[in-house]
Amino acid sequence: MAAPLAVGFWYAASGLVAPADAVVGLLPVWLGLLAVAVRLMHRRPALVSLVPLSAALIWLAVVSAGGRWLGWTA
Repeated sequence: MAAPLAVGFWYAASGLVAPADAVVGLLPVWLGLLAVAVRLMHRRPALVSLVPLSAALIWLAVVSAGGRWLGWTA
């Protein structure tokens, strides 16, 4: 369960490369993924490791798309 929390740092620090409204939109996504991880921990613990991977890929896709198409810069 430490890995999903660690990925949350990326989501919180997104303000360095994304506008505030994008960060406000990303945080509920991360919270939802954290809820999925908690639920999986009780039902299928082996799948919990896929949640931080999914979270990192979603974050990377959003930040990359924002940089490319919306002009977000660091």
